[in-house]
Amino acid sequence: MLRAYRMLAEEGRSVDYIAALFSASPLTVKRRMKLGNVSPKLLALLREDAITLDQLAALALADDHETQEHIWFDANDWQRQPNYLRQAITRAEIDASRSRLVRFVGVAAYETAGGYVRRDLFSDDENAGYIADAELLQKLVAQKLDAAAEEVRGEGLGWIETRVERDFLEQNRYGRLRPVQRPYTDDEQRQMDALTAQQDELAEKLETLSEDGENAYEEDDRLNDEIGRVSAALIALESVALVWDEQQMAEAGAFVIVGPQGELVIERGLVRRENADALEAAGAHVTGTPEAEAQDAVSATAPKIKPVHSAKLCQRLTAHRTAAMRAELATQPAVALAALLHHLVPKALPEHFGHTCVRDFLALTGTNNHDGLLRAADDLGTSAAWSAIEMQRARWIAELPAKRADLLPWLVQQDPGTTLLDLLAFCIGTLLDGVACEERPHAINALAGALNLDMTAYWTPTRATYFDHVSKARIAEVVAAAVSPKAAADLDRMKKADAVAAAELRLAKVAWVPEIFTDREIPAAPSWASRDDDDDEDEDGPDGADTGADAEETPEGEDADKERGAGHGTEQVNDTPPDAPDAPVAASPQPAWPFPTADSIGTVSTGQSGPLAA
Repeated sequence: MLRAYRMLAEEGRSVDYIAALFSASPLTVKRRMKLGNVSPKLLALLREDAITLDQLAALALADDHETQEHIWFDANDWQRQPNYLRQAITRAEIDASRSRLVRFVGVAAYETAGGYVRRDLFSDDENAGYIADAELLQKLVAQKLDAAAEEVRGEGLGWIETRVERDFLEQNRYGRLRPVQRPYTDDEQRQMDALTAQQDELAEKLETLSEDGENAYEEDDRLNDEIGRVSAALIALESVALVWDEQQMAEAGAFVIVGPQGELVIERGLVRRENADALEAAGAHVTGTPEAEAQDAVSATAPKIKPVHSAKLCQRLTAHRTAAMRAELATQPAVALAALLHHLVPKALPEHFGHTCVRDFLALTGTNNHDGLLRAADDLGTSAAWSAIEMQRARWIAELPAKRADLLPWLVQQDPGTTLLDLLAFCIGTLLDGVACEERPHAINALAGALNLDMTAYWTPTRATYFDHVSKARIAEVVAAAVSPKAAADLDRMKKADAVAAAELRLAKVAWVPEIFTDREIPAAPSWASRDDDDDEDEDGPDGADTGADAEETPEGEDADKERGAGHGTEQVNDTPPDAPDAPVAASPQPAWPFPTADSIGTVSTGQSGPLAA
């Protein structure tokens, strides 16, 4: 079949012609032709069952036979898994299916601008592929943000700024104007009534739909899609009636942002600190206060507000978040290595980064979080994240030696770029410390951002996971934000149990998660330098040496380390000295196989020069 496709293509036949000739879809033909372009040596292995179709599909990402053969024949058993083969080919490229910037720009727009996409025809994701030109992608993102900013500028705002990601800490420094809802026009009211009636009719059909029908699942999906479309129309109509005072908006501004899922987010009505007093004097209602002056004033006058999520629910939710991050770390070992270094580097170089007592997201105490997560969330064991964790756990139990004495020799023999890095990622996941009893900035949010964590893949709002544990008012708030205000208003007439069931039904097809999963704010991490004060020199003598009898008892441990970092003559603690030159970066071509091997390490060692050379 592969040979027939290739022969017809060489004759100049189109993909559609070949598809019609063999009664196959064009995508199937493209996939088979892509496999037909793989090296003949690898195709021979396929006929001998020495390579799988999945492995061959991964190697097909490379366009030339030499690269395909080099990667396959130079790889060990672990490196021949399809995901490692893809990493070897696409190591310097951006995975379009995971990048929010690619979703924001669109693969088609990137290709139209001349960008190359290494297509993965064997994935069902419409954005499957790898972006090769990161600079062009950033340029297109900036252009699209600027175009959106120009449209928003026409609304009469005083200032517009663009951001490639949401910075909650920055936005919390701004106050906010509140829009006013004007009365609906007669035409708008008729549209609202018609959409509301249509939504109620669809909801009634969905509730009375029999699960035993021949096309029950298809009809369920159709009704839910229709409800989603009508709800979107209702929300759009409601937003039309929200108006801003033009004079007040001239003193306010907006951020145009790329959202976490690649969507365009516009934060309107932001008020800078210097404009807040003037707007309030003019009668504007400005909510929110800058962080620098908010905490003391609010805590002195405001009554204690009951949190949206109880301490127990926060524990459940953050346990699910931690488990999802464990699962993600196993698939992104490079981020796991970076997370470990993020913890260790400041401890190894305190004279550069300073000391801090802020809690980190890694607990390097050797305490496994496995049982603790299950205690924090009794429903965690049935989640998708926990299934992925247990699969990894079973893999390593089967792979590792049975005796502790054999562990180090086994580890030394493994490939550092694949097996050891994967094992490190699994172990780091067991040390994550992300369970919390309240909603507040948490250090683990930094790691969630680095992983591009999408909790909709691991958690869904149901009666058991969420709605049974929050108030009826919170349920209505969630439904209003995720579905529509009209749907939320219907819940007010229901009892709590009925409202819970209705909310679960309304959100069954909606990708909504609570803010605790999307928050990326981290706590402030103040640090201080490790060096002596000027007064210490006077006490110790002119040369800075201690003349007392205790000098001989100075330990060589932690205090001695602090002494070495003292008196370096600079006030730079968390940054490099201002006059430090930038280190030149020499560009060098990357090898076809990215992971270090015994041969590559030996080559580097042989060519080493300088004080460490043999």
